[in-house]
Amino acid sequence: MMHGLYFSLLVFAIACLGLIDMKYKLVLFRDRNLAYKVIMISLALFIAWDIAGIVLDIFYIGKTNVLLGLQVGEFPIEELFFLVLLNYTALIISQFMKVKQGLK
Repeated sequence: MMHGLYFSLLVFAIACLGLIDMKYKLVLFRDRNLAYKVIMISLALFIAWDIAGIVLDIFYIGKTNVLLGLQVGEFPIEELFFLVLLNYTALIISQFMKVKQGLK
């Protein structure tokens, strides 16, 4: 019944961040290349973190109906989108604080 709900909400949240970013030109709409590089580097670090957690039996996929059931390696596709959301949010907040303080 709620199959894929988490994925849908993650995509919706990323799209909303994109709209905020587009309106205020904070991250992707300010310097797309730098933003992609920062997101990809931090994404790689968090993926390494996740893989270490899986290997050490700290992280696991629980039983739920809200996931799509697609996996990338050892973790659900939703994890990648969550990590993008996490990093994009951090970048937007960081840039917003700089703009607010007049540092641009």
